[in-house]
Amino acid sequence: MSEALRQARRIVVKVGSSLVTNEGRGVDAEAIGNWCRQMAALAHQGLEVVMVSSGAIAEGMKRLGWTSRPTELSELQAAAAVGQMGLAQMYESQLSRHGMGSAQVLLTHADLADRERYLNARSTLLTLLGLKVIPVINENDTVVNDEIKFGDNDTLGALVANLIEADALIILTDQKGLYSADPRKDPDARFIDVAQAGDPALEDMAGGAGSRVGTGGMITKVLAAKRAAGSGASTVIAWGREPDVLLRLAAGEAIGTALVAGTAKTAARKQWILDHLQIHGAVRIDAGAVAKLTREGASLLPIGVTAVEGDFQRGDVIAIGDAQGQEVARGLASYSSAEARLIARKPSSQIAGLLGYTHGTELVHRDNLILR
Repeated sequence: MSEALRQARRIVVKVGSSLVTNEGRGVDAEAIGNWCRQMAALAHQGLEVVMVSSGAIAEGMKRLGWTSRPTELSELQAAAAVGQMGLAQMYESQLSRHGMGSAQVLLTHADLADRERYLNARSTLLTLLGLKVIPVINENDTVVNDEIKFGDNDTLGALVANLIEADALIILTDQKGLYSADPRKDPDARFIDVAQAGDPALEDMAGGAGSRVGTGGMITKVLAAKRAAGSGASTVIAWGREPDVLLRLAAGEAIGTALVAGTAKTAARKQWILDHLQIHGAVRIDAGAVAKLTREGASLLPIGVTAVEGDFQRGDVIAIGDAQGQEVARGLASYSSAEARLIARKPSSQIAGLLGYTHGTELVHRDNLILR
């Protein structure tokens, strides 16, 4: 894990509400300044860093004079709208002190569930990183409802790690890391320094809700690590006030709890295609194409397609079946269903002539295809 962090080039850092707002007392300028100084130093070393920050609702509560977290969704949204102003301003001013640009990005679950919006969010974040800007991401609490809320920013951090194919997710919290039991209640609780992300035993160890100003707890961090591991990112859970925690982790120092991903990034991307995206349509292919896919690991070319089923767009996940309709693979379509119907059974050399343009010679590229 230490070597993996030393070699990481793209990192997502997530900080919780209790840290950002000093247990709900308002935005903690000193703490945010410390993290911004470290992120700027990492960026100057050539790393790409994304911050996922809680704290908008807690800061809004402070500005509105509320002493307890409201339960009405409209009040939570109002608090987020008020608090987001101070939170964004603080990150902008602190990062600029260290020569770094910043950008505010607000996301909802719907942004990542819809394929087009997912790609737009990914493109925006990667462009910002290419411009040497540090994105500061939060859930768009002002517009979400119970059906689309992430529920906690640990989950959001994992989803962002998947979105940009990060090498590591660092979750900064008010605890030193993960224990075998709640150390506040069990004196025999054992500290977990390293474990496999997704190990079911970790969920049994993790406790309930954390601080009074946040919605997460150690269980949400364990589940976030499991989700991040699905795209090949390992996770570290560490105390956010540990001196120079980000710099020391990036240098390979063992701090906190390391939850190691057991899947390589390339394999993980295909697992994501298999498990997490909705099927929007299907194609049937001939025996020769089945053999090419299953035995040679080839891409799916239009000439092997015998039928196109349903309606799908370029970038959608489609099922690939044999002549009997038995699914043999899934993948991201390089062409829409309408385009696929025009080029099916045709050699790739005719695509440009048939469509007037081309998105490549493959209907599904082998890098975007996984066998069932």
